Amino acid sequence: MLLITGLKSFEEVNLYRMWDLPTRFSLDSFLKAWFGSESQGFRGINSNFWNSVRLAVPATLLSAALGSLNGYVLSKWRFRGADGLFTLLLFGMFIPYQSILIPLVQLLSRIGLYGTIPGLIFVHVVYGIPITTLIFRNYYATVPGELVEAAKIDGAGILGIYRHVVFPISMPAFAVVMIWQFTSIWNDFLFGVIVTPRPAVQPVMVALNNLAGSYIVEWNVQMAGALLAALPTMLVYVVLGRYFMRGLLAGSLKG
Repeated sequence: MLLITGLKSFEEVNLYRMWDLPTRFSLDSFLKAWFGSESQGFRGINSNFWNSVRLAVPATLLSAALGSLNGYVLSKWRFRGADGLFTLLLFGMFIPYQSILIPLVQLLSRIGLYGTIPGLIFVHVVYGIPITTLIFRNYYATVPGELVEAAKIDGAGILGIYRHVVFPISMPAFAVVMIWQFTSIWNDFLFGVIVTPRPAVQPVMVALNNLAGSYIVEWNVQMAGALLAALPTMLVYVVLGRYFMRGLLAGSLKG
């Protein structure tokens, strides 16, 4: 539906002919969605698309790295109060976004990150720690403890064991976390519109909402823009999808 409607002209888009193929092949809707239209008064999504890339890639990598280290320590280097700390971390998953918006804006303003991409990265990394920690902790619980004990006997420390033993076998869990985090961050609208009020800095999902003109909505342009905005998440699923079910199943059997 997105592709068919995106290839149509505005005159061809209506409810009665929505499943009909376009009468001629045209990429005008995609070009208008990407570059915008000054005459119709809306911006394209091209600059916002790259804003989302600059946001989603580092935020995904950072939250995955922190979740991996947290899960490793909480599953293989248990200490007094580890269960309580893990419970507190999980509690963060159930805090509604809307309840923390005012203190979040105040905090970001004080540290100079309000209205910036690094501010959005900070927000998504912090909000991603609970779910990434849960996934990695459950995954590492399936790793035999004998591997860690053998590495200890060989003289490896906590970081050495992580680097040479645990990290190389973590690809399925990383795939699950990266798909989850990238999709969540890329598709986020609320934090994007609150933390970055300037249109030039906003991520692509906020720009997609602003793609409509002042007086009419060109649904062919809307559909083309939605398809362009969805391409990166589809690419991530294609590249990492084969690891996704392995990672989910590995973490679901023990924890």
